[in-house]
Parts: sequence; structure tokens; C-alpha cells
Amino acid sequence: MKWSLKVGRFAGIDVYLHVTFLLLVGVLTFLFWQEGKTFAAAASGVGFYLSLFACVLLHEFGHALTARRYGIRTRDITLLPIGGLARLERMPDQPMQEFWVALAGPAVNVVIAGIIFAALALTGNFHSPAQFSLTGGSFLERLLVVNCFLVGFNLLPAFPMDGGRVLRSLLALKMDYARATHIAANLGQFMALVFGFVGFIKVMPTLFIIAFFVWIGAQQEEGMAQLRSAIGGTPVWRAMVTEFHTLAPFDPLSRAVELILAGTQHDFPVVQDDAVVGILTRGDLMVALAQRGPATLVGEVMQRNFSTTQPKESLETAFARAQESPCACLPVLEHGRLVGLLTAENVGEFVMIRRALGVARGSGKPPVIAPRV
Repeated sequence: MKWSLKVGRFAGIDVYLHVTFLLLVGVLTFLFWQEGKTFAAAASGVGFYLSLFACVLLHEFGHALTARRYGIRTRDITLLPIGGLARLERMPDQPMQEFWVALAGPAVNVVIAGIIFAALALTGNFHSPAQFSLTGGSFLERLLVVNCFLVGFNLLPAFPMDGGRVLRSLLALKMDYARATHIAANLGQFMALVFGFVGFIKVMPTLFIIAFFVWIGAQQEEGMAQLRSAIGGTPVWRAMVTEFHTLAPFDPLSRAVELILAGTQHDFPVVQDDAVVGILTRGDLMVALAQRGPATLVGEVMQRNFSTTQPKESLETAFARAQESPCACLPVLEHGRLVGLLTAENVGEFVMIRRALGVARGSGKPPVIAPRV
């Protein structure tokens, strides 16, 4: 994720802090200092905030390590001011796998809450739960409240919370994955409307923010489910572009301009000695033309940090990697040789064609498209 700083690697998973998280720590330090006028007050307030996010980090590792049991790699975990984000390489294939992966996060918070409860009871510092709050009580009592809140909030049956994925996985046991997502997303958006209405009546801005994220999360999840339904089980070679132009590192940018004006290709693989050494994107081309002129060599402008894919790789996996790559165009390599390109535009066209053919045949399922020659 952009604007994130790597803070370490644990259990083989990179952990990042978003810069906004660090900014919030700075703001909180100032606010706690203003309130208590002492270093101890500021340290105590920030320490509780960091402990809260340590629980959030463990929550995300619950998801990641459970996903690993099903052969699903986690790219990284990023801590944001609004929570944590574990980026799985792909979604679980089976509904019950998604059920356990989604439930693992809140289960970690249940364990943490249980350990804190036991510690308070054994030391004789446990008070009535009615006295617990986020602002009152001892450090451990407040941390216990936080973990109980994380469990309850994350189990709400709405995307992007874990409860939405739990609901979707249970529904997917009885129906199509896309249909299950549609029902869970609709329920989530209904809850977003309720949150927004209550936030308006009670003048609670926090509920407005939650409603916004729930609404957007439901929309995104349904869109991803529809895409997954359309391209799931499809290899890259069925959707890749096989007619394309390449450039050499010593070609001038004017050559790329000629190719763009003569056709529809926007990004160009840069090939030297039959090996792909870079990608010239349209955005980089336009910036270089304006700043350096058409005589500039392609090798001076091309992107050297790019991802590749293979013809037999899952289209779903490759497309997800393309969306996260600095270059949206993925060269398709077979035994090191360039055989095609995978772009977002081409995947979109492939999905539209499959849907159109499916509707025309009245099958309700995407048909198989014959391989390209």
C-alpha cells in the first residue's frame, strides 16, 4: 500500500504502518500532553492507543495464519488509523475455509479478552463489568473493553467486517457464491442506512463514518464477487492479448508515439535480447514527452519494476497482481519468452463477452471461449 512504512516481518509476513497512523500518534501525543501537562499522561495515553493496535495486529495475524493453513499466502499487513488490513493473495476456494479465516480474527480478540479477564481476577483487581468503559478503569480493564468491542463490531453481518464474510460463507453452502455475496452485501448496505439514520438523529459523526465504510465495502465486495464469478477457473492464456507491439531500450519515444497513434495499445513491453527488461506506460510516456522531448530513449523512461504472469496461471490471481503492480500491464511469459500481455482493459472486455454469450445462450453460466491461435 502506498504511503506505508515497513516496520518488520513476523511469521514470514511483512507488517507496515501507514503514514496517517504515525500522524495520528503525533496528534494524540499532543492532545494527551495538553490534557495532563505531564510526560507520564502523554505516555500513558499513547501507550494505550498502541496497545489497542497491537490487539488489532494480532487480530489480522489470526486471519493470515489461518489462511496459510489453506495454502493462501498473505502479501502483507498494514495498520491504518481505522484498523488493520491483511491482504490475502486470494480468497479461500471453499465456503468453510472462508468461514474459519473470517472467524479467526475475532477469535484472537476473544482469547486476548479471556487472558486479561483471568489476569484481573487472579490479582483481585477485577471490578463489576458494569463499571467498565473505554475512558474509565485501569489500563487492563480498558483493554478488555476494547477487545470485547472488537469482537462485537467485527461480527456485525456487514462487509467489510468479518461478520459479512462469515454470513457470505454460510450462505454459499446453499447457493452460488455471487448470489450469497449479493444477499450479504444488501444486508450490509441496509445496516449502513440504519447507522447513517441513527448518526443523524443522535448527532454522532462516528456512525456516519462507519455507515460510509460499510456501504462502500458492500459495493466493492459485490463487484469483486461478480468479477471472480466471471473469471474464476480461467487461465491467463484465454484472456491475454496476443497481437501487440514491443519497443527496444534504444528506441526514441517518437516510436512509441507512432504506435499509439496507429493502434489501441497504450503500454509497451521493452524487449532486449528476447528478454523483457521494462514497461513503457502511457503515463510515463506523456510526462517524458513534455519534460524531455520525443528524442529521449525508451530505456531512460521505462518502468523497471514490473510483475509478470504465465499462460497457465489463474486469471483471477494474475489480475489481482496487475492491480497492485506499478504497471497495470503484465507481460505473459512462457519459458522466459514473451507470448502475450494482460491488461485491465482486455480482462474487462473478456468478462463482458463471456457475460453476453452466457445471456444469449440462456445458460446463466459463462461459456468457454475457444483458445486464440
